[in-house]
Amino acid sequence: MTGVDDKGAAPVGGTGLHFPAGGAARGPYAVDIDPPRAGWGFSSLRVLELPPGGRHGFDTRDSEWIVLPLAGSCSVTADGETFRLHGRRSVFDGVTDFAYVPRDAHVSVVSEAGGRFALTGARCTARLPARYGPASEVPVELRGAGNCSRQVNNFAAAGAFETGKLIAVEVLTPGGNWSSYPPHKHDEFRPGEESELEEIYYFEIAPSHATAGLGYQRVTPSGHGRGTDLLAEVRTGDTVLIPDGWHGPSVAAPGHDMYYLNVMAGPGDDRAWLICDHPDHAWVRADWAGQALDPRLPFRTAPEGGTP
Repeated sequence: MTGVDDKGAAPVGGTGLHFPAGGAARGPYAVDIDPPRAGWGFSSLRVLELPPGGRHGFDTRDSEWIVLPLAGSCSVTADGETFRLHGRRSVFDGVTDFAYVPRDAHVSVVSEAGGRFALTGARCTARLPARYGPASEVPVELRGAGNCSRQVNNFAAAGAFETGKLIAVEVLTPGGNWSSYPPHKHDEFRPGEESELEEIYYFEIAPSHATAGLGYQRVTPSGHGRGTDLLAEVRTGDTVLIPDGWHGPSVAAPGHDMYYLNVMAGPGDDRAWLICDHPDHAWVRADWAGQALDPRLPFRTAPEGGTP
């Protein structure tokens, strides 16, 4: 098992499973995880920080991408279409709109006021049209109960928004709660029961009382894949790779709300998120029936000023 400082992390493409803030930076990106770097086949994540008036262009090549504002607003141009994203002040200030751009395209991102933007990607063969995703159409799910309550913004969940391979959602967990629980996996294909999906977690932690805050992420071996075993202390800007294994819990420290962005893709022909709960902890779901949802939820579901 790797320690919280990740000094003994299992190798993945020559790197670790846990990238502290700045540890996955490359070129213009604060985070840049692609299949060669992760040592897998499909999932990618970039985090782009732009100053006021900043602009960035990139070629999508063999991957589809969603441009998702984490903080700030921008315009996205691809295939002759320009989408103005109203964005949000931070990931804790509401659901955001987004833009989907296809493979084999050139994309331009321009931000008048500056901001931070996630680019969630997946290798795919289908070339779908560039599209705008309104914040008002993002399905918001309140999952769990008691101290396992959390909010899931299913902006690119299977069945919520059409892509070729990409599945991406945002999870917000009130301080002191456990998320991504019970531990679950999706590292083998079992028809109708489980999908094979690579996953990236990107974290942001809400500060409180002038303290930056932290959380914890656990992954344990499932008997499939690489035998991933990780315990990581995570802070704002950290990234965790999950090629396989039982993942969860994601624990938010008391007083510090936790955000994480999940990016998933895999080799299956069907784009589906089918999971298997850890047999030692699956009973937790039935126990929720007798508990109330955390009253701190939902977080704001629309940015201030409304959505287009």
